[in-house]
Amino acid sequence: MADILVIEDNMELADLIRDFLQVEGYSVFTAVSGEEGLEYLAGHTVKMLLLDIMLPELDGFAVCRIVREQHNLPILIMSARHGDDNKIIGLELGADDYLEKPFSVNLLTAKVKAHLRRSYDMNDNKQLLADGDIVINRTSMQVYKKDQPLVLTAKEYELLVLLLNNKGKALRKEWLFERVWGVNSFSEPSTLTVHVNKLRDKIENNPKEPKRIVTVWGVGYKYETV
Repeated sequence: MADILVIEDNMELADLIRDFLQVEGYSVFTAVSGEEGLEYLAGHTVKMLLLDIMLPELDGFAVCRIVREQHNLPILIMSARHGDDNKIIGLELGADDYLEKPFSVNLLTAKVKAHLRRSYDMNDNKQLLADGDIVINRTSMQVYKKDQPLVLTAKEYELLVLLLNNKGKALRKEWLFERVWGVNSFSEPSTLTVHVNKLRDKIENNPKEPKRIVTVWGVGYKYETV
């Protein structure tokens, strides 16, 4: 998962934007065409899109329309096309902001920070927890897969956060049960297995062959990055 997807066919500018944003702590993926950018979005979750308009073949306006139909993320258009007409078209197609070239990279960085803060309620404690196409907003307690909200019970949510916070670690069943249900719970330990299976049904591509929440025989469970 990248924090920001940059679709820009000017590689020198794309590299400059990437370098500035990486200094600010963001992960960035750059694509040189609309087709490449859409292909990346089809398999990955990103938090924000920076989009050039004058792209080869599929232009930025078409990309903006397609992305807005399929994803709920901030879109900032970067364009050498000046004038209100182009701004209006971009905003009507679903863009959240429009920045005319040439622009200050410092201004772009400030806009990125502002849009991410407003869209994800991000603060210094990083209220977003993400892995691949799974994103957890801990402020709203909402979980998304491929930008689509999932309906989880409170215990399923707590269990997923616990597993994701300890990804790659084999966690004992007893420890998981005590952390989610409490040592004085009247629930049976077998309820953990039930909740794991329900969670797999919601986040795994093939719940019968789980890749994310894997069983560690004789121990418990482990969350793996797909």
